[in-house]
Amino acid sequence: MTSPTRIELIGVPDVPLVGPGDDLAAMIADALERNGLRPSAGEIVVIAHKIVSKAEDRFVDLAKVQPSDRALAIAAETEKDPRLVEIILSESTRVVRRRAGLLITEHRLGYVMANAGIDQSNVAPDGGRVLLLPRDPDRSAEALRQRFSAHYGCELAVIINDSFGRAWRRGTVGIALGVAGVPASRDLRGQADLFGRKLQVSVVGFADEIAAAASLIMGQAAEKLPVVLVRGLAWTEAPTPAQSLVRPAAEDLFR
Repeated sequence: MTSPTRIELIGVPDVPLVGPGDDLAAMIADALERNGLRPSAGEIVVIAHKIVSKAEDRFVDLAKVQPSDRALAIAAETEKDPRLVEIILSESTRVVRRRAGLLITEHRLGYVMANAGIDQSNVAPDGGRVLLLPRDPDRSAEALRQRFSAHYGCELAVIINDSFGRAWRRGTVGIALGVAGVPASRDLRGQADLFGRKLQVSVVGFADEIAAAASLIMGQAAEKLPVVLVRGLAWTEAPTPAQSLVRPAAEDLFR
């Protein structure tokens, strides 16, 4: 594998605020064209999951949630809104850790994350709604990839990213929730290192690295840059979905 000596990450300004039912692919294409950007074959469009979730109407109105007894108990322990806890539990398969101010769960898609990825930031000013992850991020990425590829007449890739906390390290980084048209990981085992030694365990989270790089442009607050165009990368491996990055339970030494 030959690594590029230069890649380009371009934040796309002027993407309008997205609402339920909006044609997200058309909105992004319009924003690209307003900024004189025309994607070429092999380029990657990285999209913040929030605008995908908003277009897919993944909102939940807290006022309509009735907390269960379990949610009430966990809410008292974690000092969280019981209605929010109920939604977190509904999106999760198990609670991994909890303490005051913190609730870590295993999301139904296999991600171990705070609050099952449910968020209120950049959602609505009244605080009455929360936003869930896309129901099937890989499917969402593929649908967008098909729209972009048809519109521009070339094969493009799409990554849907999110900010993600990590065990044993402070701070969040961008990761790939949905991937289409690009390998989610690259298996380098068997290739030679600088001194000819064969790599034994090197599997690169390729889509996660791209997602993290795009997050540097997107920001986390009021930057309003939820779309980043990535140029200069190449690969030979077949595309694989983000779901392939989730470590199976049999390989999890900490479960």
